[in-house]
Amino acid sequence: MIQIVELNTIWVDVCQTEFSRMGWTKPEGYFPACLEQQQRNDIVFYVAVEDGHYVGHVKLVWRPDYVHFREAGIPEIQDLNVLPAYRKQGIGTRLIQCCEATAATRGDHIGIGVGLHPGYNAAQRLYSKLGYILDGHGVHYDGIPVEERQSYRFDDELIIHFSKELSSS
Repeated sequence: MIQIVELNTIWVDVCQTEFSRMGWTKPEGYFPACLEQQQRNDIVFYVAVEDGHYVGHVKLVWRPDYVHFREAGIPEIQDLNVLPAYRKQGIGTRLIQCCEATAATRGDHIGIGVGLHPGYNAAQRLYSKLGYILDGHGVHYDGIPVEERQSYRFDDELIIHFSKELSSS
């Protein structure tokens, strides 16, 4: 059975080890830094766990770098990851719902950014299915709005943002 827990000192090392086993990388010290940010109340970091094993995570950032969310006071869901063997089982949805419930304690909107390359196709479909709509500020590259007739690298930094109005019930 999948459980969703907040990051703590026990899960920091487990997340790093099990995330790395998949051949994916995070910068050195990523998970300890997330724990520090959470302890300062800058973020909330959720970990999906099955039988004591890491299966995914997500981060809710209260003051995101994305200017349109930051200026509007909209927290942003970031770094949603679910291990490939656990995808299409509702874990990503549950992680997002935890973020939505937490964000609803402080406001009535939440945001999320998603890459445009094909590696994000499933995420794009999921966000739409969960009621997220384009925020109307267009595509950004590395945090800066793209300009018409300019070329941009088609990588993880080419992003579009979505937002969702949270239910008051």
